[in-house]
Amino acid sequence: MQNALYIMPTGPRTGKSAIALGTMRALAGAMSGVAIFRPIISEPPANGRDPDIDLLLNHFKLDMDYADTFACTHAAARKLINQGSRSLLLENILQKFKAIQKKYSFVLCIGTDFSGGDPVPEARLNIDIAANLGCPVMLLANGENRDADAIIESVRAALDGLAPYSVAVTAVVINKAKTSDGLKFGNGTLPVYALPDAPDILKPNDTSGIDAALALYERHINSKEIIERLRGSSRNRTTPMLFESDLIERAKSRKMRIVLAEGEEERILKATDMLLRREVADIILLGNVDTIRKKAKGLNLDIAGATLIEPVKSENFEKYKEAYCEFRKSKGMTMERANDIMADATYFATMMVKLDHADGMVSGAVNTTANTIRPAFEFIKTKPGFSVVSSVFLMCLKDRVLCFGDCAVNPNPTAPQLAEIALASADTAVVFGIEPRVAMLSYSTGSSGKGADVDTVIEATKIAREKAPDLALEGPLQYDAAIDPSVAKTKLPDSRVAGRATVFIFPDLNTGNNTYKAVQRAADALAIGPVLQGLNKPVNDLSRGCTVADIVNTVAITAVQAAAENPQIN
Repeated sequence: MQNALYIMPTGPRTGKSAIALGTMRALAGAMSGVAIFRPIISEPPANGRDPDIDLLLNHFKLDMDYADTFACTHAAARKLINQGSRSLLLENILQKFKAIQKKYSFVLCIGTDFSGGDPVPEARLNIDIAANLGCPVMLLANGENRDADAIIESVRAALDGLAPYSVAVTAVVINKAKTSDGLKFGNGTLPVYALPDAPDILKPNDTSGIDAALALYERHINSKEIIERLRGSSRNRTTPMLFESDLIERAKSRKMRIVLAEGEEERILKATDMLLRREVADIILLGNVDTIRKKAKGLNLDIAGATLIEPVKSENFEKYKEAYCEFRKSKGMTMERANDIMADATYFATMMVKLDHADGMVSGAVNTTANTIRPAFEFIKTKPGFSVVSSVFLMCLKDRVLCFGDCAVNPNPTAPQLAEIALASADTAVVFGIEPRVAMLSYSTGSSGKGADVDTVIEATKIAREKAPDLALEGPLQYDAAIDPSVAKTKLPDSRVAGRATVFIFPDLNTGNNTYKAVQRAADALAIGPVLQGLNKPVNDLSRGCTVADIVNTVAITAVQAAAENPQIN
């Protein structure tokens, strides 16, 4: 069952106070530990408290601090939006909502008041909030002096806005409408309730008004149906903001030691400040210590919680040099050459991970991909049973997260290598909470096409199935058959994967790299990665064009990988 419901007005004067009151009583009668949350409140009246919140707190005697029941005021929200910080507003709302979720079993959320002059941007904001809170919606519309066509138009505008996020809608409530006849949505499957006149409740102590509102709700709204629809729903969608938030929370739950090889780089320093403030990981920065501190101070950053190491001055430098020489002695390595190599921050950072002085490493903001991962190839090595290192991109679409592999490392994998990539990608999906349904992609679905490239995918599918017989894996599949249920129904109707794939394995780097970038741009998707897989310990590469947010996400990913590799660490 979903553990939240968002009451979302489609415009002003929808009677949301009365609907919230009736819904809260229905929820409180069906479960314990119900809380309320208003993402944005209007400017409070003289007593400084939101009337809707006060009404519910007092009438239901909820054990909540008033300060926990909302995220911000309309004025604060407008200021952030006008500053171009809409995403920060949504993130703040999400974090406040999650804090309540940790304390209570169910959260009833109440949308905005539409107190501004233009209802369109406020309706859009309600949609964005509902989508990123990840909970079902009850839509409220005002039917006063409006015909059926006008009501339908307002509700459909909201449904169309929610559709790209796959938000579940539990019901539509029309206030000040004599009947729901002719009002059908979702092919007639969506419950529609009409209330003749849901009163605006402005006084928590107006007992007669409260009683009237509750009686009206019970008479015209089937609360049992709404509860059953909530019980039948589950959270099977994830927005980019939700995924990033969950990622940070998972990293925080078991703090790992992550070394950043490029400690003097400005973006790395900014990311370090953010990572430390959010307590995502224990950060180790490599570089000239004086330079790092001077740059951080000049940028007004707080990195006091980070460990700063200058490789050649480290007490472990000689130990690392000797270890490297031993690891590479079959290649003719000498102590003199090892001295120069280990002075390189990327090699030093990788050796920290190898010798368990760090749990994971991130580099690449300045260095090339080759320079970042070469040390890992040399002495971190691949996991038992794997012969190649590969990668996935975590593709955060509007309503889900997919894994695309391999889009960064292997140009033309053989069938055995492609099978390895599929299995490694499935494992990575599990680490990040994605149920793996693996599509082995080709220009052919089933036996529809022929050719050497198709044969490689067929063979890779066979190998992968033999190694992991319980894994939902299908191939060859075309991309449309893998992701679109309607296409899958025609091309491969009996498949466990077709139309429902979450892990997409591309036959070569050319196809994978171009496809992930095409999806990223065309679908406005957030692409997180590349996330390296197949190594004994987590090492990840940044793009040289990475943003501070990219670095934060990559460090969090590396920390989550490290925690998954070390279940015994508390």
